Amino acid sequence: VTMRVAVVGAGVSGLTALKCCLDEGLAATCFERSQDIGGLWRYAENIEDGRPSLYASVVSNTSKEMSAFSDFPYPEDFPVFVPHARLLEYLRRYAERFALRQHIQLGVSEEGNGGRDGAARGAAGSLGHDSFLQTTVLSVRKRPDFATTGQWDVVTEAGGTRTSHVFDAVMVCSGNFWDPSLPLHAFPGIEKFQGKYFHSRQYKHPDVFQGKRVLVVGMGNSGVDIAVEASRVAAKVTICTGRGAWVISRVFDHGYPWDMVFNTRFMSLIRNSLPGPLARGLVSYRVNQWFKHENYGLQLEKRYFSEPVLNDDLPSYIITGKITIKPGVKEFKENSVVFYSCPEEEPIDIVVFCTGYNVSFPFLEEADVKVENKHASLYKYVFPTHLQRPTLAVLGLIKPLGAIMPVTEMQARWVTRVFKGRRLMPVSPHPIFCNSLRFGLLFDEVLKTDCLVYSDELASFIGAKPSVLALLFRDPKLAFTIFFGPCTPYQFRLQGPGHWDGARQAILTQWDRTLKPTRTRVTSGSSSVWPSLLSVFGFLLLVVAVVFGF
Repeated sequence: VTMRVAVVGAGVSGLTALKCCLDEGLAATCFERSQDIGGLWRYAENIEDGRPSLYASVVSNTSKEMSAFSDFPYPEDFPVFVPHARLLEYLRRYAERFALRQHIQLGVSEEGNGGRDGAARGAAGSLGHDSFLQTTVLSVRKRPDFATTGQWDVVTEAGGTRTSHVFDAVMVCSGNFWDPSLPLHAFPGIEKFQGKYFHSRQYKHPDVFQGKRVLVVGMGNSGVDIAVEASRVAAKVTICTGRGAWVISRVFDHGYPWDMVFNTRFMSLIRNSLPGPLARGLVSYRVNQWFKHENYGLQLEKRYFSEPVLNDDLPSYIITGKITIKPGVKEFKENSVVFYSCPEEEPIDIVVFCTGYNVSFPFLEEADVKVENKHASLYKYVFPTHLQRPTLAVLGLIKPLGAIMPVTEMQARWVTRVFKGRRLMPVSPHPIFCNSLRFGLLFDEVLKTDCLVYSDELASFIGAKPSVLALLFRDPKLAFTIFFGPCTPYQFRLQGPGHWDGARQAILTQWDRTLKPTRTRVTSGSSSVWPSLLSVFGFLLLVVAVVFGF
C-alpha cells in the first residue's frame, strides 16, 4: 500500500518536500492556504493573515548557485542575487519541471474555479485578496491507534466546507515568518508615544517615511534594509541595537559572491578544526577587513555570536551621516526616545520594530511540537523526539549561515527515507531518537550549527554525502572543485538515492552560470602561469587535508 503524506505549505520547503515524496514513490498531497505557490517569496501589496509579507525591494541574501535545489540549477541569465520576482519564477519552473502542481490543493476562487486556475490568474497578478477561498489546514491530530500505525487525522477547510483526511505521515512546511513578535512590554513608555509604530512585516515601500525622523529597532537583515531605504527619503534615520552585528556585503573577495567564497569544504574544515575563540577571532578578522565595525558603532558584543547581516550600503550610509547607530532603547517619551548610555532625548516620528517572528503551529496540538521561548525538542531540528512513531517532521526551522533552500531539501530527502522505511522500525522508543539532544530554535543557538556540517550529516544518513577521498583517485578535477570550490547543492546528487546524472557537469560549470550575468562587456584577458601553479599547490593541499582530517 502506498504511503500517504500530507505536506502543509507550498513555499520553498513545501515544494521540495512534495518533490522528495514523489521521488520516493509516496502519495503526497500539499495544502496551501493562498492562491499560488511560493510562500515567503510570493510578493503581495496587501498583507494577508497567516502569510509572510515581503517588502517590494527584497533581494536574496544568498547567491543563486548556493541557493538552487540540488538537481535544478538556476538559469544562467538570472542575476547572481535574485530579486523576489525572479526567485518566485524559479520556484514556478521547479514546480512545472517536476509536475508538482497537480498534487497541490490551493485556495479556490469564489466563482468556483479550481485551485490551479486560480493559481494561474494569481501569477498574472489579477487575483485580488478577497477573490479566493482559502484551503486551510485546521488541525493535525494523532489517530487513536497512532502507537501502532503512526497515522494522523488532518482536517482542512475551503469555502466553509470542512474535510477530514487520514494520512500516514505529515510534513510541516508552514514557515515561521508570518506571526510577528512585537514585545511592546520590553519598551517602557511606548504607550505614551504619540508617533506611529509598526512591525517590519507591515513595511512595503519607503514613501511612508518621507520627511520623517525614523527609528529602526533591531539589527537583522530586514532592519538594515528598511533603514537604508528610509534614509533616502526620511529627515533622519537611527538604528538601535543592544548587541551590535557583523555586517558583510554580498560582494566579497575579488567581487565574488560572499557565500561562494565563505562556504567551501576547505574553509569549513579550517573553521571547525579551530578552538571556538580562535574561530570567532578568524570571523571577526574577516568581517573587519571591509570596514572596522568598532568605528561605526557596530562592534558585536563579545558574549554573542550572531549571523552576519548582509547589506551592501550600510557603512557608506553611516559615514555620510544618513544613518546613525545607537544602543538599545531605555524609554519612549511622547515624541522622543531615550537610549541607554545616552542622556539626551532623540526626537522620533516613526518606529519600525524589526523584532523577528514567533514560532507557532496553530494546527498542531501543543504536546506534539511544544515551543517555549522559541525552543522545541526536535531531533536534528526536524523530528519531535517524544513521539512513538517518526511520522511528523518539521522542515525549514533551522537558520544556517548560508542558503536555506538546499538545507530544507536535504531535510526532506532524509525525512522521506525515514517515512518510507518506518514500518520496519521498533514501536518505541524509536532508535533515531536515542541519545538525542534538546535542539533549540533560538536564533543564536541554531547558528552554532555549520550548514555544511549539518547537510553532510543528513546526507550521510541516506548515503548521499560526497566522498572527496574516493573522487580524488577517480576524478581528481571534480574532487579539487568540490573541496576548494563553493559547496553548491549539486554535490549531494553525485551518489546515493536521488543520484542525478547532471550533477558533475553542474558543479564544473557553476562559475560559468555565476559570471554569465555580470560579464556583459567582454574584454581580452592575458594568460598567466599563476593559475596552473595555484592548481598544483591546491592539489597538494587537498591531499594533505584528506589524509589528516577530512
